[in-house]
This record gives sequence, structure tokens and C-alpha cells, in this order.
Amino acid sequence: MPDQPPADRDLRPGHTGHTGHTDDPQHPDHPAATAAVSTDLAALDTAVTGCRACPRLVAWREEAARTKRRSYRDWDYWARPIPGFGPRDAALVLVGLAPAAHGANRTGRIFTGDPSGDLLYAELHRLGLANRPESVRHGDGLELSGVRITDPVRCAPPDNRPTTAERDTCRPWIARELALLRPTVRAVVALGGFAWQALLPALSAAGWQSPRPRPAFGHGAHVQLPAADGGAPLELYGCYHVSPRNTHTGRLTPVMLRDVLRTAARTAGLDPAPEPPGP
Repeated sequence: MPDQPPADRDLRPGHTGHTGHTDDPQHPDHPAATAAVSTDLAALDTAVTGCRACPRLVAWREEAARTKRRSYRDWDYWARPIPGFGPRDAALVLVGLAPAAHGANRTGRIFTGDPSGDLLYAELHRLGLANRPESVRHGDGLELSGVRITDPVRCAPPDNRPTTAERDTCRPWIARELALLRPTVRAVVALGGFAWQALLPALSAAGWQSPRPRPAFGHGAHVQLPAADGGAPLELYGCYHVSPRNTHTGRLTPVMLRDVLRTAARTAGLDPAPEPPGP
């Protein structure tokens, strides 16, 4: 379905959305409490955009929106947490790290407005899993087919480095998102080691069994996670993050990314476009 901004809430920069920061997981505004009462992905996405649980991240995302980059001075920054993007019956989930201060924090959509997203959406389109190769901002008509993209940390962190406490505070959002996707999701791709490490406890909370010892991250890593209730297992794949640091150095090439996405999509029961024959 077309991407739509969450509704029914005033979430302009500076507006609290939720009543404020709390360290108590039982507080009604803590992610652990709010995620638990979200009965579907639409409600969860709306709740995510109002979160103010981590003061450092709230301050950073809103400061970025006030100061802006010169090239984006005419933009009205989103400056809120970023919800997942993609259909509510996705079979494949891609997991990154956190929004970029002048990328998703500006545009309102995950992996949108920076080079990482430019590559990711172009490859999804090449595989027939997106209706166009570029992502501009939320509400621009981009649609994904069978794929949902999300992050373990929903606010832009300084230097793109969330703290361990911020990661753990944010975990209920992705754990609940994965739990709501359990009827349809069959494969997950962790884009980077941070996503891999953040995913394992979230997947356990969502109902899949994580092996012991925990599997190590690597590009092309693959592990099957049985469902705790005897349902369908989940296939977890590792892929280097699509950051410029990796792509500019050749650590991750478009072909490498495409191969992991195609394999995971096929495992999930999707029908990605095949690699065209060479010359």
C-alpha cells in the first residue's frame, strides 16, 4: 500500500507527542508499555512517531531540524522517530541501524535522503520489490512489494552511534513490529553487525528461538530460527550495511547486496527478478 504519514497526532518538532521521558518500563509513555498495547502495525507506527523516551536522541533530532544543512534549508524536517515502511503482510524484513540526522530525520521515511537509501531502494527496484528506484520522502507514492524496512533505533543519534541504553530502550518497538508480522514474515536481513546484535533479542521477544551460543554476524551469514510455538521458522541473513563507508571502499558492492536480497526474498517466498544474463 502507498506510504502514508502517521495521523491523528500533532508531532511537529518540539511537540511532546507522549508526555515525556521516563525510565520506568511500566510508565504508559515508555516504549515497553506503548508497544505492548499496539494491536496492529498502523497503531504501532503512530505510537513510534510520538516517542520521546531518550532525551539525548530527542535533543539531537530536533537540533538537526533547527540548524539544518545548507542544502536542505528549505525543508521542513520530520524531526521525529521513524516508523517502519512497507506492507503490513511483508514476507521479508530488512533491518538497518538508525535514521540519519539529515536523511530520514529530514524526509520522514527510513533509508530516505542519504546515499545508503539511494542504493538500497535502487536494488529493491531492480529486483522488482519496489515500484520505483528512488525514495524522496514519506507520502511520495513509493511502494514496496512483500518487503518491510525498519530500524532497531528509531531516532537519529549523534555520530550515528546510539548508546547501549538507547538501543535497549528502543527494542520494544521492533520486537512488537516483528511479533505483529509473524503471520507472514519468513526472512529477515540484518544490514550490519549492529542490526544483527540488536535483532537477536528482539526476535526472541517476538517468538523465535535464538541459538546458543549466539551466531556471529558476517556478510552472507545465515541461520534458521525455530518458532517457539512450533510455527514457521525464520531465516536470518547478514549483509554488510549499505553505508558509504562500505560502498565507497568496495567492501559492499551492489552485486553483493543484490545477491543477499535476492536469496532472502526467494527464501521468504517472494519472486525477485533474476540476474540478467551477462554479455
